Amino acid sequence: MGIAIAAMSSVAGAEERQSWERGWGAIERQAGLETGLETGLETGLELEPEQDAAMAQVTSVSQLTDVKPTDWAFQALQGLVERYGCIAGYPDKTFRGNRAITRYEFAAGLNACMDRVNEFIAASTAEMVKKEDLIALQKLQEEFAAELATLRGRVDGLEAKVAILEKQQFSTTTKLRGEVITFIADAFGGDSSDANNTIVNYRARLEFNTSFTGKDVLRTRLEAANLRSLNAGNPNIDNLNGGFGTPQRFASTFPDVFSDEFRLLAAPPSVFDNTNDLRLHELSYIFPIGDRINVSIAAGTTDPPSLGLDPVTPLWDFATGSVSNFANSNPIYYPLTNRAALGVNFKISDALTLVAGYGGQDIPGVGSPNLPGATSGLFNGGYAAFTQLTFYAKSFTAGLFYSNTYTPQFGIDTLAGSNAAKVSTGGFSTPEDDRVSSNNFGFTLNYRLNPGFQFGGWVGYSRANVLGTDTSGLATGNRGQVGVLNYAIHLAFPDLGRKGNTGGIIVGMQPKVVNTSNDRVAAAIGLPGGIRRDRDTGFHIEAFYSMRLNDHISITPGIIWLTAPNHDARNSDAIVGTLRTAFVF
Repeated sequence: MGIAIAAMSSVAGAEERQSWERGWGAIERQAGLETGLETGLETGLELEPEQDAAMAQVTSVSQLTDVKPTDWAFQALQGLVERYGCIAGYPDKTFRGNRAITRYEFAAGLNACMDRVNEFIAASTAEMVKKEDLIALQKLQEEFAAELATLRGRVDGLEAKVAILEKQQFSTTTKLRGEVITFIADAFGGDSSDANNTIVNYRARLEFNTSFTGKDVLRTRLEAANLRSLNAGNPNIDNLNGGFGTPQRFASTFPDVFSDEFRLLAAPPSVFDNTNDLRLHELSYIFPIGDRINVSIAAGTTDPPSLGLDPVTPLWDFATGSVSNFANSNPIYYPLTNRAALGVNFKISDALTLVAGYGGQDIPGVGSPNLPGATSGLFNGGYAAFTQLTFYAKSFTAGLFYSNTYTPQFGIDTLAGSNAAKVSTGGFSTPEDDRVSSNNFGFTLNYRLNPGFQFGGWVGYSRANVLGTDTSGLATGNRGQVGVLNYAIHLAFPDLGRKGNTGGIIVGMQPKVVNTSNDRVAAAIGLPGGIRRDRDTGFHIEAFYSMRLNDHISITPGIIWLTAPNHDARNSDAIVGTLRTAFVF
């Protein structure tokens, strides 16, 4: 205390004001807190943004209508404010409502005037400070000594807490996001019961989102997983041995399973990515150009939805959406996974958006965009070029999709559907796969009937061209076309039972070979005995209910029923029961 007394005796007394220079240079952050400045200090001395923005300097305490002008302190503070301009209020000339100012609020105003007077003294303009003002300040200090001391102590405490927060802050530009998804699952029915045991799988992600402008995002994602696919049939039998399965081809990421039809959502696409090793999964940068264009550049693993494409489904979320890979979104988006990609999202109007992109194929070895070989690299290796036009109405969304792909290896593996639908030859005259190009067409829609019910679906068709040349450049004779079709309808129930919960039902047909141009190609992709298409039509039926326990944890029981696995009615129906738990932080 004693600032005014020291100021009267010597200009050097301005050094004493250092004990008050702890965030009290302006009254804007203190005045008008709902329960007085005491409460404001406890809550961090922070006004609502709109209140903070509305602060305006006033020139007289008489403008602050809720300060009683009959008090002697009012008269003294009024003179100080008018001469030194050291207090601020709201445009309505009140601290908050129509009530008398509290002693703590008044002490904050007094402190602001003390700071202002000491600024004049420190600037060697002490002659501008009147002796009677210093006497008034001394008297006010004595009257409000207890309040000023309390404020000083609480500011010290707040400063200590702020210092700790600043010291422990992760980054001013980067936010850390984490996600852990676990599955407990088993499969039953026919051959599936004997071919499966209960499994516990997980996928964990740490994502660093950095923004340099407030509108851009540099995303660095680390991932570790150990997910495996359950068997929809007996993987130890195939057509050559009298069974009803088609052996998994080169394209399969899990060659020891019957098919990919039971692949759980969140499973990384390759068995090599499910070894519990922490790896860099995504490295991308998203930034705007003007108000209508967003650009996405990816160096790590990506796909069309990650590059700005709207999958047009309410079931897409990995933590709270469908439990299977097929029911998540139209498989036509993923005839091959991408790495090193560019996507552009152009908002033509409020009702129409155009997305286009190009990416290399995310495969190990030949065809990868990071290799400089003759059949690799960004443009000579595998690639996908895509576009989607998306229409938005009040309750209706629809997307029209097209992509052109090429791969020197692995066909058009969408990680779903029958084994033949991968259009992977696995090598006819050599151990290598045939080169395959493909034109892919998709249509997806969703309609929100009311806040608690949505329905929609999709259809996807691929026209794959087996080019008759293997990865090494040798002729195989497997030249021809393969048509692959898939479709689904979905029902979604947002906030079912409780806000944040989601229920879903999906019925559809996983990718199926519906035609081939010749017997040679049909045999090369694994269709047996001169058959030119998958024998039968199997259906995928799925139901799940995601229960959101809080903002960070959700539990989702789900069931998947496959009829005629591998699109072959000789295979027994198979059922998967699963319980997914997701932790998001």
